[in-house]
Amino acid sequence: MRVVLVSAVALVDPDGRVLLAQRPEGKSLAGLWEFPGGKVEAGETPEAALIRELREELGIDTAESCLAPLTFASHSYDDFHLLMPLFACRRWQGTPEGREGQRLAWARVNRLRDYPMPPADLPLIPILRDWL
Repeated sequence: MRVVLVSAVALVDPDGRVLLAQRPEGKSLAGLWEFPGGKVEAGETPEAALIRELREELGIDTAESCLAPLTFASHSYDDFHLLMPLFACRRWQGTPEGREGQRLAWARVNRLRDYPMPPADLPLIPILRDWL
């Protein structure tokens, strides 16, 4: 089974809310909510991939020094195994906007379970709740 490395972030605003993005129609797991991020490309570090993905998908900029490793997910889907480091970020420039047609939502950590998420994202919620 191939392993897919995906980098994700819990963007935390000054009110302690976490940004979620809804997977758009036409993508696998469409309609589910997830932590922003994306695949790590060949030659990229997870941090570099996350900085690139945040710029491409949300139109925001951050620095590697603003990304704090928090935890990771390891989950087997039918045709691949996902390894996903989750970083926390409280500092970025710009206002997040869905540049790929995805809806965005700022959620209180105790309300994250109200958003249907992919199976790999669910185990990250208790860790975020404890951290925030």
